[in-house]
Amino acid sequence: MPSGASNQEPLHTDEQQQDHDDTNSLKHETPTLLSKICYAGHVYGLQGFVSSMVWLRDWKEYLYPPNGGPNIVKTYECRPTLPVRIFFPASYDQTSPNTLPTLFTIHGGGFCIGHIRDDDEWNRAFADGQDVLVVSLNYSKAPQAPFPTALHDVEALILAVLDDESLPIDRTEHSAKGQGVGRLSRTAVLGFSAGGNLALSVTQLPSIRTHANAPAAAMSVYGCLDLSVAPRDKLPNRPFKPKLPPPRGDSVDALIKLIPTFDWSYIPYGHDLRDPLLSPAHAQREDLPPFVGIVAAELDVLAHESWRLACRLSSRREVPDRESNDPAWRVCGRQEISSSRPGKLELDDQRFAFEDTRGNDRGGVKWLLVPDVTHGFDNPHIRSLMAAGEVNTIKDAEQKTTAYVDEMGRWLKRTVWRL
Repeated sequence: MPSGASNQEPLHTDEQQQDHDDTNSLKHETPTLLSKICYAGHVYGLQGFVSSMVWLRDWKEYLYPPNGGPNIVKTYECRPTLPVRIFFPASYDQTSPNTLPTLFTIHGGGFCIGHIRDDDEWNRAFADGQDVLVVSLNYSKAPQAPFPTALHDVEALILAVLDDESLPIDRTEHSAKGQGVGRLSRTAVLGFSAGGNLALSVTQLPSIRTHANAPAAAMSVYGCLDLSVAPRDKLPNRPFKPKLPPPRGDSVDALIKLIPTFDWSYIPYGHDLRDPLLSPAHAQREDLPPFVGIVAAELDVLAHESWRLACRLSSRREVPDRESNDPAWRVCGRQEISSSRPGKLELDDQRFAFEDTRGNDRGGVKWLLVPDVTHGFDNPHIRSLMAAGEVNTIKDAEQKTTAYVDEMGRWLKRTVWRL
């Protein structure tokens, strides 16, 4: 039970919780013509602005190549217009016959914006720091390519990379002794924001689940996991901390004005919003990989849905209720500023961190809520834009990025891959 939770507040058990197992479909309604015009203007304006910024960045990096980029940029016949970026660990000899555990990453951007280049810094740091091969995946963007196009783009690229014998992917299976999951590969899929959604969705597809090297883990980092709940209905589940400097102390969540446009662009009219491939928060445990890792940002309107999923997939049977009268269950995190030192995680509070392997015969769940940070805190481009030069905010985000990457890297290597 979370510290501070009332013993008198009834908890929702797995059977009682309606967020994930409601068999009644919830259709995506067709908006008014005026709303369509507004959404279209918003998303195409965003895409035009982002495209201009990417164009400028590409030219700058062409003239002054940055350190830490990918070792290889490669295209596959299945998706020739969607190159992938491949990062070898700095310590790895590319002439060596040795193989590497492999992490696929999927960038964010609300399914509409974002670029495969955006996560180069994160991918390079993870490859070098964890001695892992990192493959950054690409996908088509909405509204030109609505659901499920991006999902099938990622599916095709994962299969192509797994079958690419030129890459030193560790294709040997290992036994997860004591976990009851048989033999597993040393691969995993991780995504940020919309990419977190895709990571948990693509690993449900039969072509991925039945592959000889099917990912042993799917990981979401501040993912948008439940598109069946209206964005403004999620606001009561987010703590607001006005004592923190902007943007962390802002009274408005920065995503609230973006999510409706992204949802309109990505979700087909009439589609079931509880479809587990669209909203993986509604996925059944047996349809996901043996291990699931979920990271959320405390000051993020999307955090509560990540918390609910992590608890539901664990053996605890206690699932936070987003409409609870008890703030300890309604709010993901707490209203007070973290008591930990700046740059530190809260690993001793089970609302902020737990690792579950007991009583679950399919693997395990890793939950991590990063305190006092906003959506996108681990991306240098986003945090420099959002923090507007606020040095302490940037430093805190950098330190917590390093801390959570190390924590999740250890979980992958020791628990999932058994290295």
